[in-house]
Amino acid sequence: MNVEEDLLSQGHWPICGIDEAGRGPLAGPVVAAAVILPVHHELRGLVNDSKRLSPAKRMSIYERMVSSDDIHIGVAMVDSRSIDKINILQATLKAMVMAFNSLPQVPVYALVDGNIAPPVPCRCITIIKGDVFEPSISAASIVAKVIRDSHMAEMDTLYPGYGFLKHKGYPTQSHYEAIRSMGACPIHRRSFKGVG
Repeated sequence: MNVEEDLLSQGHWPICGIDEAGRGPLAGPVVAAAVILPVHHELRGLVNDSKRLSPAKRMSIYERMVSSDDIHIGVAMVDSRSIDKINILQATLKAMVMAFNSLPQVPVYALVDGNIAPPVPCRCITIIKGDVFEPSISAASIVAKVIRDSHMAEMDTLYPGYGFLKHKGYPTQSHYEAIRSMGACPIHRRSFKGVG
């Protein structure tokens, strides 16, 4: 039994899962999502770590989540300028708190992927690889990744030549080469090695 099932079996509700996308890239925002996934919702058996799903499957599940009246979703984005000012860890925690605060109801528990808890006003449990084992964290990972990937596709149009559509801002050989040849653009994280 996973942590979420254990808490639900004890009658704790609502529970949200929190995850982020975009801690490692050289460009773009970090995006966090908080999701309250109803106990008997059909998507509980379908969600998985967003990185383990094909883009088509991820998008299909995302669209079903956002169109469901029963699933509550909070999303927040912290931009590259803020990341440079407060560092990526603090930016990630800030995005998580903002996502949590935008939920329409206050959870009694927040299950967070990773090992550092954001300062949210409820009991918080951090879970390493939570996006693999806990359905609500998996749901949050899908929402965060779909929204961030979509944002980076828009940035690819705004700042052509960097390959944002392909690598989403992550450090790749072609991305480093683009930075060397064209310089950094406004959404690059100047505090990251290989950018500034």
